[in-house]
Amino acid sequence: MKRQPYSRRLRRHYFSLMEIMIVIVIIGMIAGLVGPALMNKLTKAKITTAKAQIEILENACKDYHLDLSEYPRSLDDLIANSGNAKWDGPYLDPPKIPVDPWGEPFHYENPGRNGAIDIYSYGSDRASGGEGRNADICSWE
Repeated sequence: MKRQPYSRRLRRHYFSLMEIMIVIVIIGMIAGLVGPALMNKLTKAKITTAKAQIEILENACKDYHLDLSEYPRSLDDLIANSGNAKWDGPYLDPPKIPVDPWGEPFHYENPGRNGAIDIYSYGSDRASGGEGRNADICSWE
């Protein structure tokens, strides 16, 4: 068996520019197919998270109401005693008011227009109203 020259055995094989471009195009096509579906799932997950957080806040307000016979004036009353001897909080664990999945504070009204209290998030557009993925997420729906 004939041995190959030393330089030929150590020779490295590099990818050609064409091979690299083909791989980049394939990755781009896969991202184009998967990306929109992934973003849609992310949006749905944020809406579900906002609904769950609103429910947690609403339950904390109900606990506050059971102890003090009134709803809190603001969400901050759920974590800090405003001087009432009947206060048995904090009513949230951890004692921190969450922000909505878009990084905005939840809106709270007492008395509410749609119930005893209203808790809502403006959603992804951060503006009142909207439809579809921009719709407000509310405690009364």
